[in-house]
Amino acid sequence: MSDSIVKHTSKTAITMIAFAFIGTALLAYVFEITRAPIEASEAEARLALFKQILPESAYDNDLLKQVIKIAPSELLGNHLPTEANIATLNHKAAGIILEAVAHDGYSGDIKLLIAIRADGSISGVRVLAHKETPGLGDYIDVARGNWIKLFNNESLAKTPAKLWQVKKDGGKFDYMVGATITPRAVVKAVLKAVQFFELNKDTLFADSRNVATENTGLIHKHKD
Repeated sequence: MSDSIVKHTSKTAITMIAFAFIGTALLAYVFEITRAPIEASEAEARLALFKQILPESAYDNDLLKQVIKIAPSELLGNHLPTEANIATLNHKAAGIILEAVAHDGYSGDIKLLIAIRADGSISGVRVLAHKETPGLGDYIDVARGNWIKLFNNESLAKTPAKLWQVKKDGGKFDYMVGATITPRAVVKAVLKAVQFFELNKDTLFADSRNVATENTGLIHKHKD
């Protein structure tokens, strides 16, 4: 009787192991055959977003391949390394697309994508993710309004840092009454991103590969 139980248990265990092996193999196969289409789709979506803030006429390189990694920075609000995309035109630096995070939004972090031209002026800003109140603070999203376009062509040369505030605080940026915290956080985050660029633009546009710069925490890495 005990031998029969042992045999049955062994067969069951072997069967389960076989199914687990087959299942793992199938998952690995599915992952492999879907990885390329998924990556292509993600790349297409990212390029579409890039085109909203940096016109194709402004560069002639592959933005997805010319990438640098940026270490955590207080000015960008990134707690983990992020990637920035370098735009070039006729082999000269034309601009950069940075990721930044505003940690003081009304309902949490607000993730931003900011395109800055080589001359320090902003080409465009878009909100990547937010949790702001629908119908109130979500007007920072271009899908809800044009407020985010107020940053187009702004720069520190055009507008001094002290004026990078909402009008309620003595600055130049409009805001919706009853929803001041959200735009205040975005304005501050965009200002800090521009300041980061001004402080590090020489290193950001340096023609180097796989070089770490201790002073700025920038890690250059061009994708092949």
